[in-house]
Amino acid sequence: MSSDTETDHNAGQAPLGELAGAVRSVALQLAPDGWGRPLSLERPPNADLGDYSTNAALVLASAARKSPRELAEGIGAMLSERLQGRLARFEVAGPGFLNLHLDDAWHRQSLAAVLGAGQRFGAGGAAAERILVEFVSANPTGPMHVGHARNAAYGDSLSRLLDFHGHQVEREFYVNDAGSQIRKLGESIQALARGQEVAADGYQGEYVQELARRIPQAATLEAADLGKAAVLLMTEQIEASLRRFGVLGYDHWQYESKLHEVREDLRGRDGEPVSAVQHALQLLEDAGHTYSSEGALWLRSTDFGDDKDRVLVRGSGEHTYFASDIAYHQIKRERGYQRQIDIWGADHHGYIPRMRAAYEALGGDPGELEMLIMQLVHLMRGGKRAAMSKRAGEFVTLDDLVEEIGVDAARWYLLSRSHDTTIDLDLDLAVRQSSENPVYYVQYAHARIASMLAKAGADRVGEALEHARGAGTVAAGAVAGGAADLDGERAEPLHPSERDAIKQLLDFPNEIAEAATRRAPHRVAAYALTLAQTFTAFYRDCKVVGVQPQSVESTRIGLCVAVQGALARSLDLLGVSAPQEM
Repeated sequence: MSSDTETDHNAGQAPLGELAGAVRSVALQLAPDGWGRPLSLERPPNADLGDYSTNAALVLASAARKSPRELAEGIGAMLSERLQGRLARFEVAGPGFLNLHLDDAWHRQSLAAVLGAGQRFGAGGAAAERILVEFVSANPTGPMHVGHARNAAYGDSLSRLLDFHGHQVEREFYVNDAGSQIRKLGESIQALARGQEVAADGYQGEYVQELARRIPQAATLEAADLGKAAVLLMTEQIEASLRRFGVLGYDHWQYESKLHEVREDLRGRDGEPVSAVQHALQLLEDAGHTYSSEGALWLRSTDFGDDKDRVLVRGSGEHTYFASDIAYHQIKRERGYQRQIDIWGADHHGYIPRMRAAYEALGGDPGELEMLIMQLVHLMRGGKRAAMSKRAGEFVTLDDLVEEIGVDAARWYLLSRSHDTTIDLDLDLAVRQSSENPVYYVQYAHARIASMLAKAGADRVGEALEHARGAGTVAAGAVAGGAADLDGERAEPLHPSERDAIKQLLDFPNEIAEAATRRAPHRVAAYALTLAQTFTAFYRDCKVVGVQPQSVESTRIGLCVAVQGALARSLDLLGVSAPQEM
């Protein structure tokens, strides 16, 4: 509950959302003029300070016309009454922080809620939007390289996150198959097929030689035809590489060349069919946002915050790449998306102001367009920049990376840092099967739980889950005198490591919401690692299978099932497998 917005956003995500809602409700009863002020509910750095701490009294003291400590005492007293014994005690600390010590009954009830939600725990919660995520969009003039790999992992994971959070997500790949680059690719293939030298500005590498071998009669075809044939082959290869890399797939592949083809559904001023590019330029002209100078057509992009105006049509009559991009974004607008997310490479940073200006000039809300820039990836081995296979020319391919370290390690390391920071990917660490390797550590925790549950047996696990869910129901009505177990006996106290693991589980919905809202899959990786570490401490401190009394075993088996589910979901959101054994 780090803000009013987040509190409302997560209010339905029991049980932590319910606790946050209770704190907020009680606090506003005592300070009714405090609506709209940001309140927090966080886990203190030291467990001795409580299970959760809130700044509500500090924030609302002026609205309540009381001192923060006095208000904190009032909030604590009312909250204790509302939680009906599940709040063991509260303390007012420092200038007015309220520390909450929750009873075992609350923790058991919380675990029961997690188990009851099953695979949907942490799902939903978003104010749903129809979102188009365009990612990778590599030029079809060469194989996928390591830079594209980061773009692919990020775009795929972000799409999974947004979907899980409750949005309607579609995925798109924009194929830059128009312009001089395609002609140069065709000329390069043609030269090789004829036994000639490739031009200095042409395309090099074994993949170009392979294209020359695969395209029938490459020596006799025109360069333009060779370029088109090569695009089809390279697009197939790109799609295959992405599929091997675990990318779920695209709903649509948009070819730039199609933007220049006349469409019957788009009409010019004279009623005749026009292309998407002509359509977009006409919209800009009709709105008064273009002008002619030096024989070229320009966009008045400075009217919308760009540092200079941009050419749309050169004096030669040739459309610029920018004109194609404008047309592409207009077509996406007309397809009815509420939000467009573009995921671009590091070399596109300077492109953001002009694209945002063009989007606004078209009549779009710039807030609907997000342009995320991916930073570079450096491959490291032995503390130095790694030299891997260069079969594709002067770069390392995505297929090379997968062959070297595998899909799981590649995706984890490409997603474990924020997209706007450079990554040094340690190839030696990525393949190491030890606790030093975070992806191995998380996967091993999942596999360890699977092994433990197999040892207990499916029937016993089923009984334990039924008990854990039922114990949570009993705990909901428990009083401070002690939570009763299903058989009416006093429940055994939870071990501190059990409580820690339950609280870590309860962080999952908020971490998902934060990761989706901030476009930050790396938060999911960080959460999964922390959860695995918390489980490892629990596994060290608490016997599970065979522990007595059986009610304790049931609670701990239920906890293991819940942790395994959260680990599996986190890994899936990253596109990493959750193995049953290792």
